[in-house]
Amino acid sequence: MKLVRFRKGEKVGYGILKKRRIQKVEGKITGDYQVLDEYYTLSDVELLAPCSPSKVICVGLNYKDHAQELGMELPTEPIIFLKPATTVIGPEDIIKYPKMSQQVDYEAELAVVIKDQIKNITPDQAQEHILGYTCANDVTARDLQRQDGQWTRAKSFDTFAPLGPVIETELAPDSLKIELFKNGELKQTSNTAKMIFSIPKLVSFISQVMSLQPGDVILTGTPPGVGAVDLEDQIEVKIEGIGTLKNKIG
Repeated sequence: MKLVRFRKGEKVGYGILKKRRIQKVEGKITGDYQVLDEYYTLSDVELLAPCSPSKVICVGLNYKDHAQELGMELPTEPIIFLKPATTVIGPEDIIKYPKMSQQVDYEAELAVVIKDQIKNITPDQAQEHILGYTCANDVTARDLQRQDGQWTRAKSFDTFAPLGPVIETELAPDSLKIELFKNGELKQTSNTAKMIFSIPKLVSFISQVMSLQPGDVILTGTPPGVGAVDLEDQIEVKIEGIGTLKNKIG
C-alpha cells in the first residue's frame, strides 16, 4: 500500500495512492485511520513529504561498495547523525543552494518511516514498528563538512532532506535497486543488499540511543557515486518498489 500526504487548497490530508487516484483517509497514518469514500486525482493535489518527522536520523557509510569506493574500512557499528525537521521537503520542491557553500552534493538513500514510539527494542522487534519506506536525498554541503570537521552545519540547511513521493508499507527492503539521476544521467546505482548494517539492526541500534516517535525517519546510507549539483539541476532518486523522488536545485 502506498500512503501519501497531500495539499488540496489550504487543507492537508493523507491518502492511499491507487494508480493515479488518491483515496482519502481520516486519522493518523501512523495509527488508526478510517478510509473514506473520497477521491482525488494526482493532478488535483500537491504531494507533500509523506510524513512530518520530529527528527531525521541518518547513517553514514552503510554500503560496502561505497566504502570500497572511498578506500575506507567497514565500520564496526553504525555511524549516526541528525538532520532537523526543518530540512524536510517533498517531491517537486526546490532544494535551495545555500550561499555559504561552494559544493553541494546529492546522496540517494532508502528512508525508513517509524510507526510508533519505541525505545530499546531488539532487531527482531524492529519490523513491527516500521510503517514503511520512502525515497530520500541526504543533501550535503560537502565543503562545509570538510571545513567544520563534523556534519551538523553541512547536513542541516533548510530543504536538505527531500522525502517521497510515497510511503510503501508492503515492501521487503533487503534487496532493492537504488539509483540517482542528475539531469537524466545515471550517477548512483546499487542495491540495498550491499548495506553493511541491516534495517532491523539500524532501528534497534538507534532506539538504544534515543526514543523514536511516530513519523520519525531513518536515512540508511548512500551507495557509491555521490557528486556535486549546480543550480537548475534536476535530481531524481529512484528506488525499486517505491517510485521516484524528483527535486530541482534552486
